[in-house]
Amino acid sequence: MSELASEIIQIATSKGLMVAAAESCTGGLVSAVLTDISGSSVAVDRGFVTYSNDAKVEMLGVPLGAIESQGAVSDIVARAMVAGALENSRADAAVAITGVAGPTGGTETKPVGLVYIASQTRDGLATVRECFFGNELTVLTRENVRNAAVDVALTMLKSELDQATSSTP
Repeated sequence: MSELASEIIQIATSKGLMVAAAESCTGGLVSAVLTDISGSSVAVDRGFVTYSNDAKVEMLGVPLGAIESQGAVSDIVARAMVAGALENSRADAAVAITGVAGPTGGTETKPVGLVYIASQTRDGLATVRECFFGNELTVLTRENVRNAAVDVALTMLKSELDQATSSTP
């Protein structure tokens, strides 16, 4: 993960871009991995840890109706979280994560290991991935679900930055 985080910081810095993260089930791990890199203050604008539904609504502007109708662990909430991260920051690209890390909290329709990850640039459309970390017989541990989600989120953020144009002339 640290190699991927270093690449993200290098790309963002070279293009004069800033990034942000909106996290629920990962509790700030994306931001932590990015800010572990020396010099990251040039490229990391901020992180939002929006673990509760209220925090998603208050900090990111996620519509309460979306949470009530689809649940916090959903495509629509991930999209709203990444849009809110961009709206409430100076970032040019952002990533958002919402999911069920476990070992409790899963349901039949939203099992432990289900995670939605969204990425977006300020001038682009959101990309959302539905990930299930585990299978019918095995669900990864809480730590493994969270780390796997961070890895996918960093990969998606790097892809957004690779495609982004520089903010400097």
